[in-house]
Amino acid sequence: MIALRYESQTLSLADIARPEADGEVLVHVTLSGICNTDLEIARGYAGFEGTLGHEFVGMTENGQRVVGEINAGCGRCDLCRTGDSRHCPARTVLGIVGRDGAHAEFLKLPLVNLLPVPDEIPDEHAVFTEPLAAACEILERASIDKETKVVVIGDGKLGLLCAQVIATTGAPVTLIGKHDDKLRIAERRAIETHLLDKARQRAGEFDVVVEASGSPSGFDVALDLLHPRGVLVLKSTFHGATEINSARIVVDEISVVGSRCGRFAPALDLLKGQKIDVESLISEEFKLAKGVRAMARAAEPGTMKILLRP
Repeated sequence: MIALRYESQTLSLADIARPEADGEVLVHVTLSGICNTDLEIARGYAGFEGTLGHEFVGMTENGQRVVGEINAGCGRCDLCRTGDSRHCPARTVLGIVGRDGAHAEFLKLPLVNLLPVPDEIPDEHAVFTEPLAAACEILERASIDKETKVVVIGDGKLGLLCAQVIATTGAPVTLIGKHDDKLRIAERRAIETHLLDKARQRAGEFDVVVEASGSPSGFDVALDLLHPRGVLVLKSTFHGATEINSARIVVDEISVVGSRCGRFAPALDLLKGQKIDVESLISEEFKLAKGVRAMARAAEPGTMKILLRP
């Protein structure tokens, strides 16, 4: 089969052996999505080598259409026994840590990781389940209700998903970004938006700030927007060190919360109910055979979601 791989600091399309199930489930990938994490891995983030990709929808050998949670745990530790392998110390992570990913014709995952896709959700929407679940995970990590003033920094794919998910709680949410066309996607969902250069006019106004800009500078903007004892939720991951002004965190008693992978079931429910606009986040679709070119396109400024079809 063909697969998009990062090896020896080189991104390339390779012809490799189809994976053996070995007690897991073989999935024929029908569509995968390029994530900013894929781009960062190709710049050296996480030290991963192998097949990239963790956003997908596919078909099992028995004809079941599925998506798959990306953390595969050991099945024996206390975390795995509670049904949550996201922080299993021995976990592999699809296309990120120790496990070949989804930008290929086939992948394998444990049965427990797979969730059936409702008929109402087309493949082009189902492929957003993983990033949408990551946005939903904010609601696990921070207390947000109708009285919580929330701002999301970053009008890329993840920021737009985060803002839409938070809006489903009834909380007043504002999205801050650099691009009028992207901000309009949120505005169509009745989400307030502001351009970044005017963001600091609202200094100290918010209870919760979600940093999803993908830029180290977003951290300082977030601190400006929070009031004392506010909560900063970090969603961005990128290669390289980030300078943090810890004095501001201490003096204002800011709570800094990391937020990573979320549960897939809430994301599928939102997609099934058409509560989230993902259609507007799709820029282009490429054949998997054009995967290297697709990655270059995904890295271009202003590009939204790039899909790959084997």
